[in-house]
Amino acid sequence: MTQPLSSKERNLFQQVVKHYENKQYKKGLKAAEQILRKVPNHGDTQAMKALIFNGQGHPEDAFALAKVALKADMKSHICWHVYGLLYRSAKNFEEAIKAYKFALKLEPDSRQIQRDLAYLQIQMRDYEGYIQSRRAILSTQSGFRSNWTALAIAQHLAGDLADAEKTLSTYEETLRSPPPKTDLEHAETALYKNTIIAEMGQIEKALEHLNAISKGNLDRGNIMEMKAKYLLKLERKEEAEKAYRALLDRNAEYRPYYEGLQAAVGLDMEDVEAVKSFFEEFVKKNPRGDAARRIPLDHLKGEDFKSAVDQYLRRLLHKGVPSTFANIKALYKDPAKLQVIQDLAEGYAADPNKYQLNGAAEKHSNGSPEEQPNGHISPFESFTLYFLAQHYNYSLSRDLTKAMDNVDRAIALSPESVDFHMTKARIYKHHGDLGKASEMMEKARSLDERDRYINTRAAKYQLRNDENAKAIDTMSKFTRNEAVGGPLGDLLDMQCVWFLTEDGESYLRQEKLGLALKRFTSILNIFETWHEDQFDFHRFSLQKAQIRAYVELIRWENHLKEHPYFTRAALSAIKAYILLHDKPELVHGPTVNGANGANGKLDANERKKALKKARKAQEKQDQIEAEKIDAKKTAGTATSGEVVKEDKDLQGVLLAQTSEPLSDAMKFLSPLLEYSPKDIRAQNLGFEVFFRRKKYLLALSCVLKAHALSPSDPRLHYNLIRLQHILSTLSTPLPPKLGEVVKAELTPLLPSSNPDLKKWNEEFIAKHKDSPWHVEAALQTRQYLDSSTQEQNKKELLALLEKKNCTIDAAKEGLELTQEWKGNVKEYVSIAHQRWPESSAFKEKAQSRGK
Repeated sequence: MTQPLSSKERNLFQQVVKHYENKQYKKGLKAAEQILRKVPNHGDTQAMKALIFNGQGHPEDAFALAKVALKADMKSHICWHVYGLLYRSAKNFEEAIKAYKFALKLEPDSRQIQRDLAYLQIQMRDYEGYIQSRRAILSTQSGFRSNWTALAIAQHLAGDLADAEKTLSTYEETLRSPPPKTDLEHAETALYKNTIIAEMGQIEKALEHLNAISKGNLDRGNIMEMKAKYLLKLERKEEAEKAYRALLDRNAEYRPYYEGLQAAVGLDMEDVEAVKSFFEEFVKKNPRGDAARRIPLDHLKGEDFKSAVDQYLRRLLHKGVPSTFANIKALYKDPAKLQVIQDLAEGYAADPNKYQLNGAAEKHSNGSPEEQPNGHISPFESFTLYFLAQHYNYSLSRDLTKAMDNVDRAIALSPESVDFHMTKARIYKHHGDLGKASEMMEKARSLDERDRYINTRAAKYQLRNDENAKAIDTMSKFTRNEAVGGPLGDLLDMQCVWFLTEDGESYLRQEKLGLALKRFTSILNIFETWHEDQFDFHRFSLQKAQIRAYVELIRWENHLKEHPYFTRAALSAIKAYILLHDKPELVHGPTVNGANGANGKLDANERKKALKKARKAQEKQDQIEAEKIDAKKTAGTATSGEVVKEDKDLQGVLLAQTSEPLSDAMKFLSPLLEYSPKDIRAQNLGFEVFFRRKKYLLALSCVLKAHALSPSDPRLHYNLIRLQHILSTLSTPLPPKLGEVVKAELTPLLPSSNPDLKKWNEEFIAKHKDSPWHVEAALQTRQYLDSSTQEQNKKELLALLEKKNCTIDAAKEGLELTQEWKGNVKEYVSIAHQRWPESSAFKEKAQSRGK
């Protein structure tokens, strides 16, 4: 047990706590040392000193001292609380919860420990534990509304909706007088209670409650929406109609209001006249609006559709609305509507003057066309050409030659248009000419250098063209360049995930795996930070009565790693780790012409020299980058003024030098398989990792899930045959019980219990002969089963380039296989260049070959 302190030391101890809370760490250490000189084994002071060490960025010293403090006083709730705080700081939440619970046993009445425990429990989604903690807090502080609300939230998230409603109702019964309208916290709590009642399925009761609280609630828009939904669900359609009409009077551009009103009036969307009459009413009420004109286009057909879309297009094109194509491209899923729109637009472009004079503009009350402001020429012609360029650039109506012709004509009419130049860059991108696409997007950026959006688009296209330094320079025009690490450091501080993703994917294409893994790890850390940021809202949302938003936040955080950017980063990081496993020499960066030469014909000595050259180039690059960072250190400062840890692995060298790349890949693969199990790319990559790690049961699990998602996936076929082949040729058979499980699960996916894999693969090629992706997968499979078929595989791979439906991406995949199989790369590139002369993927290699 710790020694008691005198009054003087007790005052000093209070100062230590105060200095820690104010982040005055030096003063806190000084006061702690004064106490420890007189009472060397005072556990509470040692614990506070450990907290200060942790705040100064010395976690190892902090944990060591905290253990010393616990030895000095095992029964001190302060020591155990500090131990929990250290574990929380180290993100070991399970151990932190254990420490908090032990501290509570020693000091059951500590509000601070109870709150810290509650916040960790909701962070870990321990709803039952959170309910217990909130009950304990409420029992000691029942006079605070936030404690009642917190318990209701805990019960709500745990699925105990009835208890959550009861908790809120119990608090309302304790109020002596109704709160005033200005009590926003009460108003928010009342709406929160209403959502709970609705989630219980008691719509009638929810409507009655909503009517009761609506008079004293200032959130009019939300109340009107909720009332309209309830009335519609209760089939009280006349009242629902009035409610939705009132909402449309407030906002006539919100599509869900129209959908609600359609359901309320029982509008038959197949009844053309009824549809036209319904929406014409709102066009008259809101003549400048768009929604009432656009929505009917989804339902009209034939001549009715043609007439309506003709008016819609001419109205927007006459005004020069850049988003015209974006507004109507959803209609292209209907081929008939696509053709009608194409014919109309081509007609406008053929004779723009005719269509400008005949009802192109909106009419004024006197029937005269709307005049252009300041006497400007109507943009109808240029925006019609712009529309056609977007139309022919779109995947469902693609004709890149026509797209380029139309955009060039549009630019000739409006040379300063940023939008027109951006579209031209996109057309170059779809041609495969990433160099010209990047140049054109940069030209668009130069037309409006104050626009952040076009600036980011230019940087994105530069990254797609692997111009990483240019992209950083472009982004630096809108970053805080004096920050630590310069523009890239500021992008990291701002958590600019899209840039880091594109930058990492660019380095992955260049086989600069260290830098690629550095970017993807940064993205992983950002998502972890977003998850940890919930801590700030557990208390804040209750204090500021942002209850419904808080519940939505918690539910959103539950699916955080389903975000597309996390999926992209994780998939790319796993590919990088697989490359490091398969080609360890890439740890030193890409070799000149590849480790095997342009045609894979380097002998052992030449290959050794190439690797040595790559290693030296990497070391030189690391030195240059380190010098750049050193030059910026003096100018760099942290945003918050706190000490910033120096990143000693700016190039990701340590990440690339891992001795177990497949094990490291699991930090990306595990959350990917957990949160995106329906992404077949994740299942296929999971197979690649587990197959290489010889974890065949896990590999089988990925195959089964991939098969459930897409039985005809080309990669699945390759993986399935590899798995069956390796299992049938194992030198040491699987344990009997495991073997039975594998056989029972795998056999239904095979053509027979003991199939001829070569024959099955040939049948697969014949079945999917018109799909380049399937044929490439089958050729890989044939090569895997029988390496003597390599020459035949190379010939068939070359023949794929002649197929009509072979895409640029499929041709790139074929090029990689040609290099892997040591085929004639020059011949492959030459044929591909003739097929896609604009594509930089083959153009650069073809040009360099001719020099």
